[in-house]
Amino acid sequence: MLVPGHATPEGTARYRHRFESQLPGNFREVQGLWVSSIGIGTYLGEPTAAHDALYREAVAHALECGINVIDTAVNYRHQRSERAIAQALAGAISAGKVRRDEVIIASKGGFLTFDNSEPEDPSAYFQKTLIEPGLVRLEEVVAGCHVMSPKYLENQIEVSRRNLGLETLDIYYLHNPETQIPHVSREEFNRRIRAAFAALEKAVGDGKIRAYGTSTWNAYRVGLESGEALSLADLLRTAEEVGGKDHHFRAIQLPFNLAMPEALAASTQRWDGRAVPVLQVARANGMLVFASASLLQRKLTEGLPKDLHNRFPGLQTDAQRAIQFVRSTPGITCALVGMSHRDHVTENLGTAQTPPLNLEQFRAMFSK
Repeated sequence: MLVPGHATPEGTARYRHRFESQLPGNFREVQGLWVSSIGIGTYLGEPTAAHDALYREAVAHALECGINVIDTAVNYRHQRSERAIAQALAGAISAGKVRRDEVIIASKGGFLTFDNSEPEDPSAYFQKTLIEPGLVRLEEVVAGCHVMSPKYLENQIEVSRRNLGLETLDIYYLHNPETQIPHVSREEFNRRIRAAFAALEKAVGDGKIRAYGTSTWNAYRVGLESGEALSLADLLRTAEEVGGKDHHFRAIQLPFNLAMPEALAASTQRWDGRAVPVLQVARANGMLVFASASLLQRKLTEGLPKDLHNRFPGLQTDAQRAIQFVRSTPGITCALVGMSHRDHVTENLGTAQTPPLNLEQFRAMFSK
């Protein structure tokens, strides 16, 4: 049986109230929801029972300690991350630690995925599970790994709902749509995006998801002249054409960290006739912005320059300083951090015991 409900303004406010005294400034309100400034990601780790158990413990601990954002994808660890989240969330709800309406759950679809483990013959597996049942046509597959057709997305939403044990996903991302760009014409790409958005609007109408977005790697960090670029303004126009003024394209996810500051520092987008960073376009449209790779897959957890330490008062580790930079950035809603160990949750959430940098402190980091 799937758990009913979804994140609500009342539920997320209730969750925030429980933690606001010990985690000052940890929550910010966007689109009526109170969102923790640090979220737990579930990408890294081997597809093993041992890592499943670690994720279950980490997610449960995160929910008990002040993190109400959980990010995953159907292809993470061959669907095992979604299933580990389901067990942790169901246990937390059953134990009265959290309610469904307090938690924001996001997943993604677009990449082909195995189920539980990699089969001996991947081609035969996809032929049997996707091609023969008519879920995917060969011409829809690009780079041997990516599909964003309506029928495939509909199937993947169902898979994620079942894996997560939830009637409704709060955010559903089209996963790295820029993967398609080098392989099809721009005209065909735009047609595919439009069809995908229409399918996602339908999923909202059916109560299967609450909102949708794009989760990207390069698309918003490179200039529009690049072969991998996406224009957020164009995507917003497409969403409005498909879903009207009240469309549900409301979130983006992209890498942002001390080593990859393009979302803030690079004018890769056009808005109101000017070249601007993607964060400015997102902020102008009231979008949720989730920063992936906040620790750059652990590369920023040690060895930060000593002169940076004084810029982050009250913090003890480089991991905390790196997270503080991301969650203090104007326009960033939530810093996503991969956490597959309980101890990682404790250390990373320790960042939130110190308020985010104010605007003056943040700007000072860029002065000589």
